[in-house]
Amino acid sequence: MHFMSPMRTPATADEVMAVVLALRRVVRRRLRAELPGPLLRGGQVELLQLVETEPGIGVAAAARALHLAGNSVSTLVNQLGASGLLRREIDPTDRRAARLYLTDSAVARLARWRDTRSRLVGDAFGRLSEDEAATVVAALPALRHLLTELAEDAE
Repeated sequence: MHFMSPMRTPATADEVMAVVLALRRVVRRRLRAELPGPLLRGGQVELLQLVETEPGIGVAAAARALHLAGNSVSTLVNQLGASGLLRREIDPTDRRAARLYLTDSAVARLARWRDTRSRLVGDAFGRLSEDEAATVVAALPALRHLLTELAEDAE
């Protein structure tokens, strides 16, 4: 008979996801309240962050990286382009393809977003006990490994 460790139960998996999603939701809500400008949804922010780390990425490659359908990324590109946050240029080697770049406005917005997020989370982190803070830091490698495992399962 196979016994499941209490740490590997469906309830634990549900709790991990509930905490991660709640953290994201609370931080996103606080950021929206503190930052000026039009409201950006999660997928829009994720695409901007991807283009920031990979300037010139194509739409198809962005869709693969974000695990989204190509038409979903095309919609995000159109929305962000209309908002003045993303620039699309024709690929000189394949005129049917587009390369994506952040506008100066997007670069500034992401910097403000990142600075504000760091302050919000850092302030809350500073209110944890030393043991709680150390536990959170100690959990980061395992959480990264969990992310890698989940990402590999999706491919």
